[in-house]
Amino acid sequence: MSLEAVTRGLANGDLVKGSLRVNQRNYEESYVDNPDGDDQLDLLILGVHDRNRALHGDVVVVRIKERMNWVIRENLYQAWRAGHLNVSREDNGQPITIPPVAAPKPDDMVELELARREVMTTQSSTEPIIHPSLPSPEVQKIIDSLSIGRVGDFTATASSQLARKILAVPKRTPTTSTGKRSAYRTLSEMPDEDWGVPDVCLQKTAEVMYIMEMKNCRAAMGQLKVMTDGNRNWALFSPTDSRMPRMMIPADQLPPGFFERPQDFAKFIFVARMVEWQATAQFARGKLERTLGLAGDVDAETEGLLFANNVDTREFSVSVMHCLPIAESKQWTIDEKEFKYRRDLRDNITFTISARNSHELDDALSIEELSDCDGKGTPGFEVGVHIADVSHFVFDNTELDAWAANRACTVNLVHKSIPMLPRVLTEDLCSLIPGKDRLAFSVMWKMDKDGTIVDEWFGRTIIRSRVHLGYDHVQGFIEEPEKKVAEEEYPEVHDGVSLSDIREKDFAKFIFVARMVEWQATAQFARGKLERTLGLAGDVDAETEGLLFANNVDTREFSVSVMHCLPIAESKQWTIDEKEFKYRRDLRDNITFTISARNSHELDDALSIEELSDCDGKGTPGFEVGVHIADVSHFVFDNTELDAWAANRACTVNLVHKSIPMLPRVLTEDLCSLIPGKDRLAFSVMWKMDKDGTIVDEWFGRTIVRSRVHLGYDHVQGFIEEPEKKVVEEEYPEVHDGVSLSDIREKRLDMARDPIFIDGPPAQLTLFWNPPMTTIQERNNAAIEQTIQMCTVVDVVLTALPEPTKYQALIRMRPQWDTHTLLELMEKKD
Repeated sequence: MSLEAVTRGLANGDLVKGSLRVNQRNYEESYVDNPDGDDQLDLLILGVHDRNRALHGDVVVVRIKERMNWVIRENLYQAWRAGHLNVSREDNGQPITIPPVAAPKPDDMVELELARREVMTTQSSTEPIIHPSLPSPEVQKIIDSLSIGRVGDFTATASSQLARKILAVPKRTPTTSTGKRSAYRTLSEMPDEDWGVPDVCLQKTAEVMYIMEMKNCRAAMGQLKVMTDGNRNWALFSPTDSRMPRMMIPADQLPPGFFERPQDFAKFIFVARMVEWQATAQFARGKLERTLGLAGDVDAETEGLLFANNVDTREFSVSVMHCLPIAESKQWTIDEKEFKYRRDLRDNITFTISARNSHELDDALSIEELSDCDGKGTPGFEVGVHIADVSHFVFDNTELDAWAANRACTVNLVHKSIPMLPRVLTEDLCSLIPGKDRLAFSVMWKMDKDGTIVDEWFGRTIIRSRVHLGYDHVQGFIEEPEKKVAEEEYPEVHDGVSLSDIREKDFAKFIFVARMVEWQATAQFARGKLERTLGLAGDVDAETEGLLFANNVDTREFSVSVMHCLPIAESKQWTIDEKEFKYRRDLRDNITFTISARNSHELDDALSIEELSDCDGKGTPGFEVGVHIADVSHFVFDNTELDAWAANRACTVNLVHKSIPMLPRVLTEDLCSLIPGKDRLAFSVMWKMDKDGTIVDEWFGRTIVRSRVHLGYDHVQGFIEEPEKKVVEEEYPEVHDGVSLSDIREKRLDMARDPIFIDGPPAQLTLFWNPPMTTIQERNNAAIEQTIQMCTVVDVVLTALPEPTKYQALIRMRPQWDTHTLLELMEKKD
């Protein structure tokens, strides 16, 4: 469609303009705001074809499809069919006058039920099946579930006709543009009598006709794969963000050796930019920009996310730095002429509030109490907000100005920042550092004590901050206004001003957390209780705390009374009691090791693998595999306050920059952490299995274990991918108790290749075992597959233990021929 046609369509209302939002969990669903208002459902764009190569964030022009292509809103549709639709007007305000259709006849109910089940099934046959016999058990089940009557209530002729009607309904499975089964029904798929359904029961659908602005930068982070057809002229780039299309990368841009060793490059992440996406092409064409590093590496993936969001991370070039009017900050002082046209506010007590370790202090506050704020003797305040005057150093239409305009703002991450301007400005000349004169833009409000503004002033100023306060400092002022100030606990205050002078100032722009107490049925707003102040809006720590609070994550430090529930005050006082050895299995001689992130302090599980010459008492070689979990129950007793805290927290919450432990750190990072070289109490499960992976014996119980080494995920991945590579001991953590790293390295199950994990539903893990030597010829070197799937039905055998009310659970996989899914069992039960 041409721009002229688009302009005409927008003018006459045939087309709608809006920002495209693509569902991150399902790229087949996209949305544009409904032009009828915020209270209406968004326009739905189904499938990549109707999205017409537009990407998330683009400003697009869409055409609303005909009514027959609108999507059924199932809940409202079912309510309308039942005659109790709790809506009296259409979306356009007109009253609903179309009544629901009459109650269906028994055979119609069967057909409707089948249509409903078609939406839930994955069958895709389009050919009707005609069967002349009486109702089958499956058909009779449907008849029974609809309370139509039993077979005996029908004549042979009627039953036969009904069976024919049930079995002859064609199977329809709506699909999307990519061939996937759709989760929606459109009006065109409904019976004729439902075409009078009110518009309120439908969601409008649309298709993209034109892209007005390509807001999306067309860049993505992802991995390279070989084309499925083996074409060596291209490689397939698969983005980690499903909203971005897959791209074909020309062979001349690929790293050397890619086609010979594609598996070596599968663990790396790259960034690519889309160059072209033809209307008839399945994949876009892209340009490979660069390699970022290993998948899972924080720095590499952070760099990829920044690139994909068009954040410029380059260092400022020499030519950009030459645009600055000054080379070094120590050469700069405020010119005398600035005092002639700027308001001098250096005598006002000004201060900054930000994170303690912040170096970019670009705004400040000042609050002065006035005896007369309006010239009429009304007491009040003069409140000032001061922003560093960047325009004094960055001139219009320079290369530095262009860089700053492109970056727009400083991007702050947990571990670093990407500045909008050179650091000589952001962290010095344009940073309102306490005790230094700085140029600023200021807004000054005079207001009475009710907060009513009676006068305001905007202009250039010269200011001098007295102190840089952290959020926690100011929070303390608010929560404990009467607490005596200990000057040594706070940053230095300059120019003879005391901390008490600063403390007397008022503060704003804070964020709070509240809990809903009551919401009456007739009330517009709920009633709540203010819990506490978090900090200034925009602060990462404050907003993180708010999100944790909103998700019911308890971030409190463990109280003294909780800590008193521990049987030991300090970990250094603790040793394993001799009586533990009497009823625990001693596995300290087994070579045990932990695998987790390199910097992890909570090592709550470990592995051991021992090769056996006889795993079943019949001379069959195999393995004994052990999984060991720290025995927390030895330290946390039932029905104590600590037990209640742990049950409430349920698990440790790990964030990028900190963790909120489920238990006190003396447990999670010491006594219940399987630290290498230390004896620890554990619960263990030990499997004996042959080299096919068939379990021949298992044992559950309490143990004493001793880990030899803590390996990172990358260490173990290296063992798997390069089993013959020579081990350089100094590149790995210390191995304890005279065990060598080679001993650990040999602890590998006899896997034919890497497992395959499918992120369901249901989640499924497939293992590929090497066949035993005796069956290699029989199996023709084929790997033995073993599939572990969530929600697989298993047999559970409970055996009473000596302790009262305690049982040992043994879980056995059912044979392949006797394995059913939960859905199959439920249908069988019905």
